[in-house]
Amino acid sequence: MITDKDIARINELYHKSKTEGLTPEEKEEQAHLRGAYITAIRKNLRANLERIEIKNPDGSVEMVKDRVKKHKKYTH
Repeated sequence: MITDKDIARINELYHKSKTEGLTPEEKEEQAHLRGAYITAIRKNLRANLERIEIKNPDGSVEMVKDRVKKHKKYTH
């Protein structure tokens, strides 16, 4: 989970990299924090997408997550 403190640190490291450069340890920390941030964004996006409902022409409603599961069975 990414906190506001983590985001502030990502920004701090970014600005430092543009002005004076980062130490190898700071570069590693930056890569780790960015990876965690991207993972959190992807999880959030997936959760939001899975809550979307699709209304079919026949009037029935289908959740996106159920539709994806149904179509995955036939694509493998």
